[in-house]
Amino acid sequence: MRTSPILHFTTYSSTLLCPAMTQQITILNAACHPDPYPYYASLRAGPAWFFDAALKCWIVSRADIVQQVLESPACAVRPVTEPVPRNIAGGSAGEIFSNLIRMNEGQAHALPKQVIQSSLRKLDLSGIAACTQQHATQLANTYDVRTGDGLTQYLFALPIHVMGSVLGFSEEALPALASWMADFVRCLSPLSTAEQIDAAHVAAKALQNSFRQLLQDSQAKPDGFLAGLQSEAEQLGWQHADGILCNLIGLLSQTYEATAGLMGNSIIALQQQQGLLQKLREESASQPQTIKDLIAEVARYDAPVQNTRRFVTQTCEIAGQALQAGEAIVVLLAAANRDASVNHDADSLQLNRPDRKVFSFGHARHACPGPAIAEQISASSLHHLITTSVLEWHRLSWTYRPSLNGRIPVFNHHRGLS
Repeated sequence: MRTSPILHFTTYSSTLLCPAMTQQITILNAACHPDPYPYYASLRAGPAWFFDAALKCWIVSRADIVQQVLESPACAVRPVTEPVPRNIAGGSAGEIFSNLIRMNEGQAHALPKQVIQSSLRKLDLSGIAACTQQHATQLANTYDVRTGDGLTQYLFALPIHVMGSVLGFSEEALPALASWMADFVRCLSPLSTAEQIDAAHVAAKALQNSFRQLLQDSQAKPDGFLAGLQSEAEQLGWQHADGILCNLIGLLSQTYEATAGLMGNSIIALQQQQGLLQKLREESASQPQTIKDLIAEVARYDAPVQNTRRFVTQTCEIAGQALQAGEAIVVLLAAANRDASVNHDADSLQLNRPDRKVFSFGHARHACPGPAIAEQISASSLHHLITTSVLEWHRLSWTYRPSLNGRIPVFNHHRGLS
């Protein structure tokens, strides 16, 4: 029997050395590798189910298998024996984690997700676009986006400032909110250090206090988003104040990294395809949909979330593979995005791709509740960067933030002209 599902990656036996690259690519570093896609292609060309004996987990990369795993009621987002990662259990960060809908199953997942999805659907995307433009202008003055460090800080701060404003935080509170979120999300990775986890607990407590006050203040703003969400929760029977508070923090944490990654990967796509950059500049006023099409395609082509994990809760069979309770599965979303069976000519970036199939935001019951918002923030931000000519696109240089599943660029300096 295969047991001890992966919680912390340590090694991986299946590797590929990409041509013209000296860094050996594995499942551990694929998300932050310069080009993981030949590696993903090699996995898709192999067995539909590959069991890694060192990690004690299955790996799936083909679109049809990925979809079936994500849809299976026998596959949960956390191990039954460890609903909260042991390194944060018992602290404020662990308390938030235990209430997140994306980390729970059954009633603890379904009802809260229904409330949050219903509330998010009522948000006006044109209002999100206007809010993004406002904060993009302000933050471009706060951070020097002509430098790599300034651009990186801008990309992380912008989504929090936008969603913080939507939730009802004052302008003065937004910088602290972004700082706390930066500290909090670091505890959600197995790569976190003890110091980062300590800082995350402090940030989590600050976030809990600020959101608790915000929820109280929202009663005086009956037309605001939070008042509407609390009304929706009451109507549907979700009477869990701490759960609401924690999931609002969770909504911001998802926005923080995934949207920063989507914006950053879109910048890289344009840097690598100068003709496309010129096209978007020329069409930004007359055809704003073109930028939205780019964002939607980059979400597939160079996904900000490259993989996720599932844990088998009962003996079952999925796509012809017998699985036992306690087994773990690494689900390669980015590999499935480039599966030619669901996206024709999948290794090319096509703005007008018909019937685009994207797994980056998840699928089925644990799909991200707000992909349209993330894409709108990204599109509006990119529009600002393209039309204001603040970036020297040809000088951009980047690496990727160390991560097991997020593909988030770090623009650390500009290279000289050739």
